Amino acid sequence: MDKDQYRTLLPLVNDKAAMQLLEAYAKARIEIRRDQLEHTLNAERFREGQGALAELRRLLTLADEVRAGAK
Repeated sequence: MDKDQYRTLLPLVNDKAAMQLLEAYAKARIEIRRDQLEHTLNAERFREGQGALAELRRLLTLADEVRAGAK
């Protein structure tokens, strides 16, 4: 992403209530995905689940990423 794209996200990450809701959502989805991974035997679904977990974890660091990218 370029600096302008990061700057358009600043209002979201600077809104404490919005970020708390986004983090709560991400944490809930992480738990769901973990449960799915624990019960899957299909290698392809396992890899998909790992990718989904990685993206959800990125949401938890979104504020830091956006603020650093907007500088």
